[in-house]
Parts: sequence; C-alpha cells; structure tokens
Amino acid sequence: MNVHAAALAKAYPFDEATSIFADDVIGDLARHPKRLSPKYFYDAAGSELFEQITVLPEYYPTRTELGILRDRGGEIASIIPDGAALVEFGAGATTKVRLLLEHCDFGAYVPVDISGDFLNAQAAALRKDFPALGIYPVAADFTTPFALPEAVASMPKVGFFPGSTLGNFEPQEAGAFLRSARRILGRGAQMIIGVDLEKDERVLYDAYNDAAGVTARFNLNVLVRINRELGGNFDLSAFKHRSIYNRDRHRVEMHLISRKAQTVRILDNTFSFRPGESIHTENSYKYSLERFTTLARSAGWAVRESWTDAARMFSVHALAASG
Repeated sequence: MNVHAAALAKAYPFDEATSIFADDVIGDLARHPKRLSPKYFYDAAGSELFEQITVLPEYYPTRTELGILRDRGGEIASIIPDGAALVEFGAGATTKVRLLLEHCDFGAYVPVDISGDFLNAQAAALRKDFPALGIYPVAADFTTPFALPEAVASMPKVGFFPGSTLGNFEPQEAGAFLRSARRILGRGAQMIIGVDLEKDERVLYDAYNDAAGVTARFNLNVLVRINRELGGNFDLSAFKHRSIYNRDRHRVEMHLISRKAQTVRILDNTFSFRPGESIHTENSYKYSLERFTTLARSAGWAVRESWTDAARMFSVHALAASG
C-alpha cells in the first residue's frame, strides 16, 4: 500500500478506485502548472450535469451528431455486420446509441463507463425498450485495458465512441486510445466515432461558457468530488470557471482559476494557490478531416466513410481495423 493509500485507508473506507483517484489528484496538483484529469468529472453528479450541457442552446456537438446519426443511420447500418456486439466506450445517456440500435441488428450491447451507478441506471432503462437485446454493462476506465464479457466473445465487434470525447485526449493519448480500442475489440473490428471539427472561435467560446453556467458547475464539481471522497477542503466560491480557445494547438482549454491566495488540504497534503493560478481540467481538441484520418491511420484504423452536417460543424467516421 502506497503512502497516499495508507493515509486514505485511515480516514475513509479503503478501496482501490479511491486510492487511484487520490494518487492522481495529489500527483496532478503537485505539478506546475496544476492539473486534474477530466475522467474524474464523471461521478453521478458530474454525469448528470454533462447531460444537461448536451441540451444547452450553445452546445452544438450533441444535436449536430444526433442529426448525422439520424440522417445517415441507413448508411452506417449497411457497413455493420448483423449480430455484432456494439461496445460503447464511455457510455453516457442512451440517446445516441438508441439511434444505432434502431437502425442495426446488433446481437449485444456492451456499455463501458467509469461511473458504475449511472451506467447501470442507463442499462436498466435500455433493457425495457430492447428486451430481446443482451446488455452487458462493464464498469471500467475505458482508457485502460479491460475484458469484454464472455457472452460476446464469438460476435463481431463494433466500437462506438460518440461525442467529442476523443478531443479530450492529447493527440498522442488519442492515438494510444485508438490502438487500445483496436486490441480490445479484436481482429476484424469496426468502430463508429464522433469527432468535433475546427470552426469559428466565437461558436467554440459560447459552447464552453454557456449563459446558464452549467459548464461552470460541471467543471467545479470535480472539486466537490475531491472534498467528498478525499476529505478535501476546497472552497468552491474561491475558484471560477474559465474556457479559452488555444488557436495554435487547435483546442478549447478548461480551467479553474483561483480567485485569491489560498491553501487547500487533501488527506495529509497541502497545496498553495496564487491569485489567478489555474488548475487545467480539460482540453477539447478540434480536428480537420485530414488530421483525424492521419491520426486513425497511425493507430491501425482505416477510415471507410466520413459524414458531416451541412455546416461541417461535426463529423462521424466509420473505421475498420487495418492489417
């Protein structure tokens, strides 16, 4: 047991996932500049807040991708083999996957998500509407290797990675994820993936700084989680949400900015903040079609088809494992 885990075990019921959370948070806040991993946004409260974000008027990705999936569902279905297992990486609400399930004859659905409670609730709702479909939720960090259920072992595999989640990875991490997904899905796999595209900077700013402040609450919720699960003492009123577009790196950056000089305690560690100092919580990279094709190819995938909306705001790609 490492030092952080030992301290955690004394103060809270010990489990491996919380120990990993503690080590990541403490290690990342000790960096200069400070950061936190965006995967920790998605506790039950964070998952619910994100679903609220997806229906905001400023937030174009969800409705635009839904339009592509709805309009091009027949074309997507023609590529996917009947009886395949659909494996959704980072499964959230079931709105998008329902469009695929309605168009395609899948043999099973495997939603994978780090938030087990939210995952199981969504799976239970889906079973009511698709009673003949085998649904096998897997509570796991989809960015790391995990085992698929034995029930789908003999089925062809199709990955599903909608939304703009790929953009949350650094480019080298995005390549590593795509390679990992290829290994998990196995030989002959296919994948349907959503990728946000480069666009006017004002559209991007508004999407990540909504007038209702939901994105700000989503960003700040990671501090609420640290306080609850790791005994932190973050004062939420002492931090503010900020999102900016970094033109040179083709990405939106989300930050939590310290409003004052302050010290925060987490377990047996303290972290000092200067006024205006940032905790960098998330990036959202925006791709051109050409740069995404190059990324996919480098990770062992060939782009079979690509679809966009009329305004070229968002894209959906059908990939096939190459080699």
